[in-house]
Amino acid sequence: MTTLVTGGTGFVASNIVRTLAEQGEQVISFDLNPPSALLRRYIKPWADRVIFIQGDILNQCELDIILEHDIKLIVHAAVFTGLFPNIETGRSKDIIATNVMGTTNVLEVARKLSVQRFLYVSSIAVYGDYQPDQILTEESIPYPRTLYAITKYLSELLVRRYGELHGFPTVSVRLGSPYGPMERVTAHRANQSLLKEWTGNIIRGEPIEVGDRSARRVFSYVRDIAGGIHAILAAPSLSYGVYNISTGEQKTLEEIISALRDLYPGLKITDKPMTGHPQIGNVMEMQRLINDVGFHPRYDLRSGLEEYMSWRRANNFTE
Repeated sequence: MTTLVTGGTGFVASNIVRTLAEQGEQVISFDLNPPSALLRRYIKPWADRVIFIQGDILNQCELDIILEHDIKLIVHAAVFTGLFPNIETGRSKDIIATNVMGTTNVLEVARKLSVQRFLYVSSIAVYGDYQPDQILTEESIPYPRTLYAITKYLSELLVRRYGELHGFPTVSVRLGSPYGPMERVTAHRANQSLLKEWTGNIIRGEPIEVGDRSARRVFSYVRDIAGGIHAILAAPSLSYGVYNISTGEQKTLEEIISALRDLYPGLKITDKPMTGHPQIGNVMEMQRLINDVGFHPRYDLRSGLEEYMSWRRANNFTE
């Protein structure tokens, strides 16, 4: 069975490509960018199961090349993140075009292929920053505010309705704060996770800067996120149209520092002035995924950080 992954050379999507190939699946990665040497090393043991096709999801003719392949599943992960205010302001139309019309074009491919399942990769961002409940479930009311979050939620609705109209099963997954291998700055993803920043400091022998150590954050190791997506694709049936995938535990920055110190006793810390109120990251509950699909995360914070740092060192990835 062949699975199409759009945006397959990107951060989360490249981990999806690798996980599917590890599980013996044939994968086609469709992306505006060709695979880098870093990505080719990342998937090298399973490279014979992966085909890279370079193209633009905004060009229906380029996308329709996919129709030549016997694709049964689609994972639509291509996206313009555009979270920084200057990018949101300066490239507003591009964000909307990529995230809405790009999704529509990929849905047209799904319609023509009559796929067995279409999985849309959404985000915790659809819930917004002002949720009254600390625990976010799939029943929490979305409150998207940025163009990125708005287009993500709109795409969820488009995916659901397209599947209803044209007779193919669809599902959306909302990801929570991923970090891990293959995270890097690209033309469509400038914002980076705090753990990428801190592990980069460690690799370069620089101190990490910390403000309010009581601030709480939630991070999810990207390999667990990819594993959850594979489990949803492989499930014989699904009871819901939306699943949260957030495998991280809520930790204070002090607890994260402690985990890093256990791994790297020579860790250097620089205090920076605290501003504003303490940050409390929302926790995304993933009980629906556990109960309905049977997926359980493999990594806790320590094991995720340990594997991520091993990957960084092996690839001399200092970014």
